[in-house]
Amino acid sequence: MSNHTDSLAKKDIAYNLHPYTNLAAHEDRGPLIITRGEGIYVWDSDGNRYIEGLAGLWCVSLGSSEPRLVEAATRQLQNLPFSHTFAHRSTEPVIALAEKLIGMAPEPMAKVYFVNSGSEAVDTAMKLVWYYNNAFERPHKKKIIARKRGYHGVTIAAASLTGLPYLHNDFDLPIERVYHTDTPCYYRYAEPNESEEQFTNRLAESLEQLILSEGPDTIAAFIAEPVMGAGGVMTPPNGYFEKVQVILKRHDILMIADEVICGFGRTGNMWGSQTYGITPDMVTCAKQLSSAYLPIGAVMVSAPIYQAFVEQSRKLGVFGTGNTYGGHPVAAAVALETLKIYEERDILGHVRDVAPRFQARLKALSEHPLVGDARGVGLIGGIEIVANKSTKQSFPPETKAAAAVETNALKHGLIVRPLPSDSVGICPPLVITEAEIDDLFDRLSRALDDAMGILKAA
Repeated sequence: MSNHTDSLAKKDIAYNLHPYTNLAAHEDRGPLIITRGEGIYVWDSDGNRYIEGLAGLWCVSLGSSEPRLVEAATRQLQNLPFSHTFAHRSTEPVIALAEKLIGMAPEPMAKVYFVNSGSEAVDTAMKLVWYYNNAFERPHKKKIIARKRGYHGVTIAAASLTGLPYLHNDFDLPIERVYHTDTPCYYRYAEPNESEEQFTNRLAESLEQLILSEGPDTIAAFIAEPVMGAGGVMTPPNGYFEKVQVILKRHDILMIADEVICGFGRTGNMWGSQTYGITPDMVTCAKQLSSAYLPIGAVMVSAPIYQAFVEQSRKLGVFGTGNTYGGHPVAAAVALETLKIYEERDILGHVRDVAPRFQARLKALSEHPLVGDARGVGLIGGIEIVANKSTKQSFPPETKAAAAVETNALKHGLIVRPLPSDSVGICPPLVITEAEIDDLFDRLSRALDDAMGILKAA
């Protein structure tokens, strides 16, 4: 470690409160300080180069050195660095971005509401669901159903919808009106000798039983990621969303597609909803909307929902919500340029071209002694680390098996992310090439070998 890195690390430990970090361990370990990026690579403060195997946090789709996004931000900063969209005001980039998003929505949508992050988008969607039902004088139809191990953000409402205990522990979460149904992961949660179809049917029946037990007139919406990302990269079993949506329609329950990770090409289609046959009433998105160059998120709502908002605001005199930085003109300009690049460079076509190689290398890891399951779609994947492949037995929690893989991956110049239940997430920038995919998985394979020696000796 250089003197410069040591100095920065001491300041970081002294002043910076890190999210999703063991704070006690951080005081001893300190930070990995990233100083620059280019393409799929980033460099730390000591000059070490890494493949950014999680695209930052599932988000840097175009890599770290796209000049057009820098230029788009610079032009907008020079022209109009800030204006808001309250009380009938707007800006050119916001108008253009709203039109673009509505034109590319997975299902017909009427309006876009801009926010600053995925968590804000989900939080807003929940708030809008309540507003919508009040417009129809249904004061009791307010409960939201999410899924265990689903991830929807960290604000009070969004973290409540997230079905991961460590987001709830000692934060007094989840709040009321939030319920969780089964995790649709066939590998981990299927019963002995249960077929995938039987598993899907059981989960659908369980969801309907929850709705009936609570009362359909109290359930407002169901929210789901097309692919469950931060909960362990879990793809849905065959027929899952088809069966779920039949139940939702039967009981007049809105479908919210949380596209924060899956949106904008990650699964091989523009939206994960298109990959899995979801017909949402509302869509939340963020992350790859701007390739993460600036914070921005959005909620899209269907025409029936918007019309209810119109009548409610007519009655109340105002649509009483807003975010100071929601629809920030600089972020909107960067997002608009990002969407233009996706089209002009046929990023979707590129993902479809290289995804077979990515998925083949991912599935090949299932032969490794540590890997119980390797799953994914498009350019997103996850591996589940197990102590016993035949029984699917996990390592003891104190072993921190997924973290051991991550630590050893860093030694081989690869950044991945440990996830709940000892899964490891892999989600590179969409611009990755086949040669770079091979390099990524070669490094991950070596990391698994190194971690195996440590875990088996523990």
